[in-house]
Amino acid sequence: MIELGKYQTLEVVKKTDFGFYLGEPGGDARHTILLPIKEAPEGSALGDQLTVFIYKDSEDREIATTAEVPLTVGGLAVLTVKDVSPVGAFLDWGLMKDLLLPYKEQARKVEEGDQVLVSLYIDKSSRLCATMKVYDQLSTGSEYKKDDQVTGTVYDFIDAFGAFVAVDNKYSAMIPKNELFTSVKIGDTITARVLEVREDGKLTLSLREKSYLQMDADSELVLAKLTAAGGSLPYGDHSSPEAIKAEFKLSKNAFKRAIGKLYKAGTISITDNGIRLVK
Repeated sequence: MIELGKYQTLEVVKKTDFGFYLGEPGGDARHTILLPIKEAPEGSALGDQLTVFIYKDSEDREIATTAEVPLTVGGLAVLTVKDVSPVGAFLDWGLMKDLLLPYKEQARKVEEGDQVLVSLYIDKSSRLCATMKVYDQLSTGSEYKKDDQVTGTVYDFIDAFGAFVAVDNKYSAMIPKNELFTSVKIGDTITARVLEVREDGKLTLSLREKSYLQMDADSELVLAKLTAAGGSLPYGDHSSPEAIKAEFKLSKNAFKRAIGKLYKAGTISITDNGIRLVK
């Protein structure tokens, strides 16, 4: 059976001036696919078996290519938005016909030039299309462990839960809401630390280092803010977590560790009114 959206090994059953018709090896050649002459390996002849990818051209006809395609049905890849039209966005995947990303399959509105993580599927009209709704395509079989550094693509964001990430663009992960102290958006490539490998194999991530490693960077951040503000800021134990997050992009605990380090070093003083540089 010749399948759309996949690589298959087919046999040359007919040669014409404009290309080769391919069928299943040993089949009855009732279902054949055109491989354009410019796509065929040099010296191709009747009976040869060629590995090709099957898609549809601009006239909705099945066609074969020997090009290296970045994803097959059910696979995942980061593609570039080439154009946006009333029916959706079109993605560059190296073929003559661009790949449609319908509006209903977009996790957010995309624009020309955006990089998006997508999966390939066949729609109800038997067309190849892309979707940004990739949750069900992600694997839980990674070999990552707690505290490993990973890289991934943010593919969704739900306010109540946090940011959903495809680690290595194939493993299921999430940055919980309480770990998001910097702004991330869909399409961002992030580097994170594995906080936990859940029983189901999904990864919980943090954008921050372990506390004792992160403290130096947080202290430098607070010091820079103090210097820029002229030496004093109205933040301390009395400040709300929301106010600290808005000003420093830190949790209240991380802020308290940072100012504690600066206080012990004699760099700042801590008062009822906030923190101040020691001159």
